[in-house]
Amino acid sequence: MFIMSKNQFDLITFGEIMLRLSPPRHERITDGDIFEKRAGGAELNVASGVALLGLRTGIISKLPANKLGTFLKNRIRFVGVSDDYLIYDESPEARLGLYYYEMGAAPRKPTIVYDRKESSATRIRLEEIPSEVYTSARMFHTSGISLAICPQMRDVAIELMKRFKEGGALISFDVNYRANLWSEEESRETIKKILPLVDILFVSEESSRRMFQKTGTLHEMMKSYCEEYGVKIVATTQRTVISPRKHNFTSTIYSAENDTFYTERPYENIDVIDRIGSGDAYVGGVLFGLLKYGDPEQAMRFGNATSSVKNTIPGDLPGSDLHEIERIIQEHNAVGPVSELNR
Repeated sequence: MFIMSKNQFDLITFGEIMLRLSPPRHERITDGDIFEKRAGGAELNVASGVALLGLRTGIISKLPANKLGTFLKNRIRFVGVSDDYLIYDESPEARLGLYYYEMGAAPRKPTIVYDRKESSATRIRLEEIPSEVYTSARMFHTSGISLAICPQMRDVAIELMKRFKEGGALISFDVNYRANLWSEEESRETIKKILPLVDILFVSEESSRRMFQKTGTLHEMMKSYCEEYGVKIVATTQRTVISPRKHNFTSTIYSAENDTFYTERPYENIDVIDRIGSGDAYVGGVLFGLLKYGDPEQAMRFGNATSSVKNTIPGDLPGSDLHEIERIIQEHNAVGPVSELNR
């Protein structure tokens, strides 16, 4: 199922690329005078994670043809993601989607404020995307965020899933439900229609129960996506939030081909510096494991490790290479004491 091929890209993603603005450390948005700027966006985070681990990735998106677009293009290149399929908006209405992130400290929760309406990404058109891209990748990934932002992006995302599928790519989809973008009813109706296209599905237990209205045990719900829609791999994360700065994390993956569930003991007492992007890091780790090794158990281990370590890295984008993740996996499974320092 996940055999190496001669395609130019291992993974191509589609989604909005955004600029994140954050007050330093734990200052408030309402009080601070300075913002740090960083690149972000769910599908860019996924492509970055897979690229940093050593595979070839690219992203389809649309950026304004201005200095902010150049900043993001440079960041995309820096993390090893191809910009071959970036489209640049030269219209007078060109704008970049923004969001503001305020870090939390118990009992104060983190806060996000979006300013993304009518960004250049929401005006992307299918005819702007080169047709050769549909046969250039082993896998295509997008998320429910791209379906939810606006009807234009939704139509493009769904058509991309169909065309990549026809071109021979595996389709990965992260439900990634955001209540501030669309209702549970609208998301359920939309996503159920595209699930027959999906090979690898990322869905939380909460979304399974609330949005998809499933019942039963976690294993029963995960397996049902394969039985009802033909999904091959289903992944669900389990995060225990002890405080904004302390989390435990693990996940479960179900392989329909093997009819087997894979999980492991949680990463405990993760020192959370910045949790934004940790879910996308998990997706990137799982997709890397599937693309590189074709092994759901390896994928689960890579996903857990990449997500856990992303919590310790400021910004949306991951920052771990293959050597670091392999060491973290090894130490997580070690018996007895491990080295305190990397030296």
